[in-house]
Amino acid sequence: MTVLVWITEDTWAACVDAARTLAPADRDVTLLHVLDSAALAAARGAFGGLLGRAAPDPTARLEAMADEAVTELLDAAEDRLGRPAGRIRRHGRPEHQVTAAARDATLLVVARQGAEAGPKSLGHAARFVVDHAPCPVLLIWPGPVPAARHGLPHPPKER
Repeated sequence: MTVLVWITEDTWAACVDAARTLAPADRDVTLLHVLDSAALAAARGAFGGLLGRAAPDPTARLEAMADEAVTELLDAAEDRLGRPAGRIRRHGRPEHQVTAAARDATLLVVARQGAEAGPKSLGHAARFVVDHAPCPVLLIWPGPVPAARHGLPHPPKER
């Protein structure tokens, strides 16, 4: 019985706060971070295309720096959680890795990326996870709940 918390660089604190508040003390909490492999591939491609191949490839150094940043992020998340937590680190497409990691979870905590209500408050990866997660999903706002600007959308017209 595990509460899985998806840790991203911009919304981790809100997700950890939700888990700290809502996860029962007898439930295990696992922090999940996914390093998008497309980001490293882009950096590798930029190096090869812009700088040529005369200089040493910085890919290993970039991966080490990314790994160190993830360790610091997970350390901060566990400190904020206030109790020991498991850790899962994955590389790949975030939406696929999160969905796969949630197979054994009893709850998945996910934050919206947007600060305004509506469909744009979920990015592509979060929308995929919400639609395909194999467990219940707690979808939270990363900050204060935004006030509705124009109220709720009108219901569809009946035919």
